[in-house]
Amino acid sequence: MTNALEERPIHSWLTDMDGVLVHEDEALPGAAEFISELARCGRRFLVLTNNSMFTPRDLRARLARSGIDLEEDALWTSALATARFLSEQSPGGSAYVIGEAGLTSAMHDEGFILSDVDVEFVVLGETRTYSFEAITRAIRLVGEGAKFIATNPDVTGPSPAGPLPATGAVAAMITAATGIEPYYVGKPNPLMMRTALNRIEAHSETTVMIGDRMDTDVKSGLEAGLRSILVLTGSTRAEAITSFPYRPTAVLPSIEQVVPLVEQMSPSRAQELGED
Repeated sequence: MTNALEERPIHSWLTDMDGVLVHEDEALPGAAEFISELARCGRRFLVLTNNSMFTPRDLRARLARSGIDLEEDALWTSALATARFLSEQSPGGSAYVIGEAGLTSAMHDEGFILSDVDVEFVVLGETRTYSFEAITRAIRLVGEGAKFIATNPDVTGPSPAGPLPATGAVAAMITAATGIEPYYVGKPNPLMMRTALNRIEAHSETTVMIGDRMDTDVKSGLEAGLRSILVLTGSTRAEAITSFPYRPTAVLPSIEQVVPLVEQMSPSRAQELGED
């Protein structure tokens, strides 16, 4: 454990989901205990995912099947962050959306009108059924002046059969055809971290981000001013860490080693009362 992680209490926690809490549909060792310990200690937290396909209700059910119990409002997806961002940019606006229920529901909930003509935004998320027709429509709308937004830059997603093309790969096709790059809302954009912090009324100085990827989780935490813990149960291997020009605050084998830190590094009652 580094001195940088221990130098001040941890009031709040943000954690990635896949590769940290679960691998496909199996809970990783210590994941259920980590969530239980957060609840026992009364710590504010959010579980984050760049996956925009699923609603919080879907994700809660998936986690429950693996033995991890948490509420829907403890989940924050790139779809929710994208919809919130756009509602602040253009309340009640219109958008052409490519994605699943996680994204379309989030856009509806923020008051957006979904259409395929005369829209202000083209919003690209993840889906298992990208269609040539939908991509062509997006290209034409962006070419006509619609602002191009994507939920996250991930170029592939996991599946039991192997990698699948994801949002970033399809966004590259639209960019190649239009010459216009999308604005990515999800990790590693620190905007997703900021919206997560605001959601639980947390401060970056007293919040830690846990993730399994140096290029998204650790980077976005760093740029948002958070301390970070990299766990080695997902994408980034220990030997790859030194290839990045930045470091996590701490590196641990898995979320199992984080469980005792929840109580150990929680603030005293006096410190909590003095929190802004």
